Amino acid sequence: MGDNMKIAVATSNGKDVDHFGKAQAFMIYEFDEEDVQFIERRESPKIKGEKHQWQKSLGVISDCEVVICAQAGLKGKFGLKNARIKLVEDEGSVDEVLERYINHYKFMKKPIF
Repeated sequence: MGDNMKIAVATSNGKDVDHFGKAQAFMIYEFDEEDVQFIERRESPKIKGEKHQWQKSLGVISDCEVVICAQAGLKGKFGLKNARIKLVEDEGSVDEVLERYINHYKFMKKPIF
């Protein structure tokens, strides 16, 4: 993969991972298969109590290859799949889930022999 990968992490408070359709923001990182760099925080305002706001989230991360969130609903998962964005469901702090994903990615890319 020649290009850098953009990874979005769903959050509302900037520290903890949130549900894809409920996240008020996404922390955007760039990963070049070696190092991860924070790029920006993208706001994704949601109306409290309103259902099916996943399209707002999708619009904010449409240029990303991966999204990490605590959960995503059925329609959100379908939308992400159609947009060819890899969904990773994980819980914890933004830093923890990002580190776990990167470590897993690097492990899976290692040659077997």
